[in-house]
Amino acid sequence: MRLDDMRESDNVDDRRGEGGGGGFGPRLAMGGGGLGLVAVVVISLLFGVDPSQLLNGGGQAPVQRVQQQGTGCTDADCAFARHIIGSAEDVWKPLLEQKGVRFTPATLTVYDQVTPTACGTGQSSAGPFYCPDDSNIYLDLSFYNELSQRFGAAGDFARAYVIAHEYGHHIQNLMGTMERGEASARGATGASVRTELQADCYAGVWTYRANQQSHMLETGDVEEGLKAASAVGDDTLQKQAQGYVVPDSFTHGTSAQRMRWFQRGLAQGDMDACDTFSGAL
Repeated sequence: MRLDDMRESDNVDDRRGEGGGGGFGPRLAMGGGGLGLVAVVVISLLFGVDPSQLLNGGGQAPVQRVQQQGTGCTDADCAFARHIIGSAEDVWKPLLEQKGVRFTPATLTVYDQVTPTACGTGQSSAGPFYCPDDSNIYLDLSFYNELSQRFGAAGDFARAYVIAHEYGHHIQNLMGTMERGEASARGATGASVRTELQADCYAGVWTYRANQQSHMLETGDVEEGLKAASAVGDDTLQKQAQGYVVPDSFTHGTSAQRMRWFQRGLAQGDMDACDTFSGAL
């Protein structure tokens, strides 16, 4: 994967080394309900976390932070993430403006183990997550190693896919579609799955457009992204964790679905092709 022509974003908050504590307010926790409880359940299922620990502190008030404008976030792993965020900004701003939607960038927040968020206290055990209440993508950079070692999805583009997926949630937030993911609509065809698959499709749209802008793709990159999408499918993770699949508990979609929707966005770079809320998945 070539990063040479991809701009590094300054929309970054480097909290590493600050320490912290508390519970976890999940990625899609919104005022009045949303997908908060669903996120807690799936996080505890997929990462072996005690749900009571995840819920502890989920009602904390929003935390006001001062953006660091890239200060300290210059090591290789963080710089890589900044390239992906910068590219996402360059891709999504014109696409949303074409639709009459005002684009405001998300902030990349890198941290160690735990950190305060407007959705509660974030924990690295949840993996990368997006908080719509503060428009932040939270990433403990140690997840890069977990992605390779635990999920078997190695390579730069596997990492890029994960970040692009989370930025897809930010686009949903700006478009107003994230609110369609109701906590009561779980299961294989529920709103939670449809929300996640649309973020996968948006990751594909970013891939197509970013490659047009910076010629970033190299041989094997797309395959790395597909492998990452497959590795985090509900069916794959459930089989690994418990030996069988429970479709009624799906929140993110099967491996096949996640790959298919990523490829759909990648095919033409058209976000209109990412309507997961209408029809079959």
